[in-house]
Amino acid sequence: MNSIATVPGPDSGNAARYAQIVRSSKKTQWQIDRDLLQDRRFDFSRKFLPDGLSQIDGLTFLIADEARLLSQIQGRTYAYMFGLVERFISAKMLDQGRAHVFDDQLALEALVHFSNDEIKHQELFRRIEAMMGAQLPAGYRQVADPNDVARAVLASSSWSVLALTCHIELFVQTHYKQSIAPREELCPLFKDVFKFHWMDESRHVVLDELEWKAEHAKLSPAEHDQAVNDLIALVAAVDAILQAQSAADADYFIGNASRSFSVDETAQIKASVLSAYRWQYIVSGVQHPHFGRLLTGMTTPAQMSRIQAALAPIMSQ
Repeated sequence: MNSIATVPGPDSGNAARYAQIVRSSKKTQWQIDRDLLQDRRFDFSRKFLPDGLSQIDGLTFLIADEARLLSQIQGRTYAYMFGLVERFISAKMLDQGRAHVFDDQLALEALVHFSNDEIKHQELFRRIEAMMGAQLPAGYRQVADPNDVARAVLASSSWSVLALTCHIELFVQTHYKQSIAPREELCPLFKDVFKFHWMDESRHVVLDELEWKAEHAKLSPAEHDQAVNDLIALVAAVDAILQAQSAADADYFIGNASRSFSVDETAQIKASVLSAYRWQYIVSGVQHPHFGRLLTGMTTPAQMSRIQAALAPIMSQ
């Protein structure tokens, strides 16, 4: 009889972390209608996204109604962008789960829960997009198709996709805890959407880190160098989407405001929305201390210099 090779078991420390995530997933499962929506509606007399994320407070010439409308437009895009990125994140985590099929079953179960959460989030964001769209003026435009974006992202190396995913889910934590949760003036349903989203993502980010580190350990120096190039390209692609969406959102706002803006005010609105989106989806994650430690620990000084040079035009705006 042919001998069967002995495969090393999963790292005991990581196994414990996967097990904890599975327990937490089962304990904190929530449903969209039962626990969150419950036939509630968005309160359009309030802002959606707080000034700390929208940067609207820098547009001092806007009156209260205008600032509220721009906050609601940015809040609509905030939900759209998470639905967009979760299309590729859920697909990637299904791929990661396959690697554990004959290995750590708790890791597999944790990643299946992760993927299920992301699919649930996509449904949630589709539904609230319809709810917001029924109340806001016609003409809002989403510039990127989630499936097209997912196909493009998933063509990149696993290391780069996992790095981008970890970056996203770290800034989710910061946005909710520091900017959304403390603001009592925001629409209550909007706050609760991102409270429930945050509850899941606080587990997901642990899985992101475990999977990213495991992928890093597999790479040769040449593969790692290419993965860094892939990450730089992914961030550039995200920025291209942000530039297009911010321009569309600024035009939509200007077209639906109750008055005309001067050439200078129009330029300020467009620059402010782009700056806000870059802060929300790139800068706040790059500046997250834990992401910085992870990235520094998984790059050489030369690679880190390449990343910093690519980020410089975005970070300096």
